[in-house]
Amino acid sequence: MLGYLDHAATTPMRPEAVEAMLPFLTEQFANPSGAHRPAREARRAIDEARDTMAELLGFEPGEIVFTGGGTEADNLAVFGVHDRWGGTVVCSAIEHHAVLDAVEARGGRLVPVDPRGVIDLDALASMLDETVTLVSVMAVNNEVGTIQPLEQVAAVVRERAPRALLHTDAVQGFCWLDLARVTAPFDLVSVSAHKFGGPKGVGVLAIRSGVELAARQVGGGQERGWRSGTQNVAGIVAIAVAAARSADQRDDEVERVTKLRDRLVEGLLATVPGIVETGVPAGAAGPDRSHKVPGICHLCIPGVDSESLLFLLEKGEVFASAASSCSSGAVEPSHVLAAMGVPRSLAQGSLRLSLGWASTDADVDRALAVVPPAVERLRLFSGGDDT
Repeated sequence: MLGYLDHAATTPMRPEAVEAMLPFLTEQFANPSGAHRPAREARRAIDEARDTMAELLGFEPGEIVFTGGGTEADNLAVFGVHDRWGGTVVCSAIEHHAVLDAVEARGGRLVPVDPRGVIDLDALASMLDETVTLVSVMAVNNEVGTIQPLEQVAAVVRERAPRALLHTDAVQGFCWLDLARVTAPFDLVSVSAHKFGGPKGVGVLAIRSGVELAARQVGGGQERGWRSGTQNVAGIVAIAVAAARSADQRDDEVERVTKLRDRLVEGLLATVPGIVETGVPAGAAGPDRSHKVPGICHLCIPGVDSESLLFLLEKGEVFASAASSCSSGAVEPSHVLAAMGVPRSLAQGSLRLSLGWASTDADVDRALAVVPPAVERLRLFSGGDDT
């Protein structure tokens, strides 16, 4: 799909993952909990996928729990720890709502971030005490692409709240980071297949041995009792194939997509007056994007309303997002941008252009051709450019 720049929302499925699913959607349909040969074959396919995900995430196979996606994995981590151990749960103020809302539902604490979207380690330290049972900090922010310093986070938590468990929502990180390395100090790691070329509706919560959680979904006791219910065999097979392919290509893709992202950003900065690259400080050598993943380009455009801009971009066959939520018809600026200190007036013109394994130069060309005139049209319509 030419002009698709919303990979942070979902990626197209990799052909290898589609192919891997097909047998389990047709002739190999048996329930893996059964006792007969077809059931054992389905269970064997799950076991092989579990081995693959364990290796890629730096866990043991028995520590991999397949879920219905990233949200379920995050919910199981937060609610599972609190409902088992009580105490206080803590997360950064820019977490995905799957973590943020769960923490707030349990009366937890939110840690501020700096203008780049990086967690404030001093503030984190000040919020930790003997009551804290879980600290959740995402690997990569889903809106602005900021990479969090997980190793430093872990060091602070181990010093100030040694009994606390560590969880990271790594849903946006798998494409760009070696999670086995960067999440090594963490007890719980969440990922979701459709962010790296797998199907929607399947994810993983990796749980270190010895960690005790309260199950959120009970029944037949599948997935070590953490997530009862008949497993999605086709989806589980496909997440492993997509993950392996993504890991194999990661170094090349990081280099390739970084070039695409930089060309996209620099082109828009040069052609759209007043545009601001969110969370990217300007240094003597130019913009410093070292704290961001290649796949997410986030911009704020003065004098433009995100909803109107997205409408015009779609008419021009550019598909993006605003990273804002709509409630009762009123568009509210993102909690991520608010936490970063982005003024409300600027946040209302937010635009997230995200790239991934299927992105091409043609996608960038389309955006560079469509975005500037769309912004100009909206500014003319509003009676000024507000720059």
